[in-house]
Amino acid sequence: MKVLQIVSAWLAKYTPAFVGFVAVATYFVPESFAWVRGTTQTVILGVIMLSMGMTLKGEDFRILASRPLDILIGAVAQFTLMPLIAWCLVHWLGLPKAVGIGLILVGCCPGGVSSNIMSFLCKGDVAFSVGMTSLSTLVAPLMTPLLMMWLAGESIEVDAIGMFRSILIVTIMPVALGFGFNAWFGHRAVYRETMKVMPGVAVLCLAAIVGGVVSAHGHHFASSGALIFVGVFLHNSLGYVLGYLVGVVARFTKPKRRTISIEVGMQNAGLATVLAARHFPALPEVAIASAVSCVWHSISGALMAGVFNVLDAALSKRGQRS
Repeated sequence: MKVLQIVSAWLAKYTPAFVGFVAVATYFVPESFAWVRGTTQTVILGVIMLSMGMTLKGEDFRILASRPLDILIGAVAQFTLMPLIAWCLVHWLGLPKAVGIGLILVGCCPGGVSSNIMSFLCKGDVAFSVGMTSLSTLVAPLMTPLLMMWLAGESIEVDAIGMFRSILIVTIMPVALGFGFNAWFGHRAVYRETMKVMPGVAVLCLAAIVGGVVSAHGHHFASSGALIFVGVFLHNSLGYVLGYLVGVVARFTKPKRRTISIEVGMQNAGLATVLAARHFPALPEVAIASAVSCVWHSISGALMAGVFNVLDAALSKRGQRS
């Protein structure tokens, strides 16, 4: 168990590098992740969300009740800024139909699970981060299909009911089950030791989802990869910047501003990847755009946490000199 915990901690620390390595390796050896398809892909995402649920406690939901305005501001920013930024970029850059739908789909998804880790690393408000992620995940079955119908419904038929069911199955049910496990077994030492392994399991699952998409559609990346990355990079970066500005306007503390920046900018692109494969199978670039977002959001989240820490160190040195 100790060895597994060490490996898990290493994977959590180097998530961007590991997921990126899997993506590149699978591009050259696509058969390595050919097994990640359909139901298998859905189950893998369910395991990621289960791991998130296993970290939740009753006090996390009490945070939602005790800080409703702050978390509401964050959730509104999440489900307005990211979808609208994506829609604007699609039209401004003149992105191809499938790439544009993929970017909008990522924008319409809830906050990413790893955003809580990034908030911790940059000395953000972790409780606020957990509250935002929890709320956006809970309302995602309703908000994501509705936003997709509104922003992408003119260019492609969106099965809102089917998407609602998919999100319910792969997010709410596993999170609820994980929360139940924590409530029932959280007091046991064996469970607490097992929980230390779950971050690594989640990273392996995320890498598997990305690998599955690259295995199935990686050959399309050569023709549209640069355009996809430009869209993903701008979408993610503007999310960080505008999320931080929302915190400034709302007069949040520095830790909260950092948290809302990361929460808004980082999306649950793993969910977008699964939804793309299930609901837009005829447009492989939708899944590719989601998979690229998976990799880049992990990398950029770690970079943002590093930038905030560098700023802290610089300000600290300046204060010592003065």
